[in-house]
Amino acid sequence: MRKFEILLVEDEENLHDALKLNLEMEGYSVSSSYDGAHALKQIQSAHFDLIILDIMLPSLDGFAITETVRLHNIETPILILSAKNTSANRVQGLKLGADDYLTKPFNLEELLLRVAKLIQKTNTAKQLLVVDEYSFAGHTLNFKLQEALNNKGEKITLTKKESMLLQLLIENKNTVVTRERILQSVWGYQVFPTTRTIDNFILSFRKYFEQDPKSPVHFISIRGVGYKFLD
Repeated sequence: MRKFEILLVEDEENLHDALKLNLEMEGYSVSSSYDGAHALKQIQSAHFDLIILDIMLPSLDGFAITETVRLHNIETPILILSAKNTSANRVQGLKLGADDYLTKPFNLEELLLRVAKLIQKTNTAKQLLVVDEYSFAGHTLNFKLQEALNNKGEKITLTKKESMLLQLLIENKNTVVTRERILQSVWGYQVFPTTRTIDNFILSFRKYFEQDPKSPVHFISIRGVGYKFLD
């Protein structure tokens, strides 16, 4: 089972180190950022299960980061930490797209509970309704056996990565799955396939399951962003 990835954006070193240590003790994998602009680059280039975000940061504040992230349709949960404890600041953060807002100083146990709840909620929402099998347009996929039966009655043997990518796309049907998320979920970050490599997988899916592979209706490429499955 993979570790959940958290991006911790906090410029106060002592607090940052203490939070990182406690989150890692809870079993999370934690990436660090101490600067707003650097954090935004990390968010746009990698997949995280949660972003813990301070408001007062060098170069770019947490409100601007939250707004930019949501404008780019990145749905990663955001937990804001802030010394600004007025209701106006809390409302502003939530309006911009944050999922939770915790004021400093805070209770560590409460923070860890909120982190666990946000990750669990998001992870549960992304679970496949049917774990082993999925059917669409007359095709039947069996992820456990790594095979498919298309609507022409032809049996297709899937590679492990084909099965993993299909499951990821179907798990997030009607939603764009970024190339970064595919990298983490299917390949891991030890190997970096080119965009063309992922495109070739999509071309195979179209050949297997599209009525007209040149005019796909199920496996869609979103230029410069990622890929989407439509039922």
